[in-house]
Amino acid sequence: MPEKEIRRRAFLQLSAGLAAAGLGGCASPRPTVTRSYAPEPVPETNTFLADMYGEKPNEPYPLPAIPYEKIEPRFYRQMVADPTGEKPGTLVVDVGSHFLYRVYEGGQAMRYGVGLGRAGFAWAGRGVIQYKREWPRWKPPNEMVARQPELQQFSIEAGGMDPGLKNPLGARAMYIFQNGEDTLYRIHGSPEWWTIGKSVSSGCVRMINQDVVDLYNRVPNGTPIVVTDLSGGGMVQSQPMPGSQPLPESQPLPDSQPLPRSPDYMLMGPDGLPLPQPL
Repeated sequence: MPEKEIRRRAFLQLSAGLAAAGLGGCASPRPTVTRSYAPEPVPETNTFLADMYGEKPNEPYPLPAIPYEKIEPRFYRQMVADPTGEKPGTLVVDVGSHFLYRVYEGGQAMRYGVGLGRAGFAWAGRGVIQYKREWPRWKPPNEMVARQPELQQFSIEAGGMDPGLKNPLGARAMYIFQNGEDTLYRIHGSPEWWTIGKSVSSGCVRMINQDVVDLYNRVPNGTPIVVTDLSGGGMVQSQPMPGSQPLPESQPLPDSQPLPRSPDYMLMGPDGLPLPQPL
């Protein structure tokens, strides 16, 4: 092949290669698609609730933190518009909705979630917080010990169950009287925070220990209290002690002086189970 022809073919091949290279440089490469999945969002800690239901190390028996995330938010302690119409300073237990209110000025009320036992439905009406106790002892009555011999170690003769985290009466108890008579109705703490908002087998009005401590500090002896049903069912039927009658609306509430009590006296609820006892 003539040398001239060889040079011409080489030039053409080089030109074609350069052209191809030029076209390739101008073209946008096909993007590589990479799927990425964002991590599930981690719920932020509610610092207000974490503090409200956090540990209380300064108690005689330090209270552990409550897993508030597992409780329905409507049962958290919170200030709400007062639905009761009662005078400021009054306590109102709404058995229909499992709420307890402490009424304030300006149409406001502090609302707490509560659990109710059968004894909690046994009385309704008006009374007073006659007295209150911190870390009360639990003394099952002899009749209960006879049915459950394993409770002998906590009997009246044995001095009852020491206060503490496992005590079924919790960190505080408040005792409701009417016309100077014990109604057998109490507000007390409970280590069983999961029963708040529910009806359980025993007890009266039980609260989260952190909540009952808060309420205890807001309630002096002689505080008026109303137990009713605000859910639309009307006032629940009262079953007061013999000789005890509900107070009329206009009648002044009785004095709040504690009554003398025998150290071995044990109050019983209508279900035959012990009720919170003072120290």
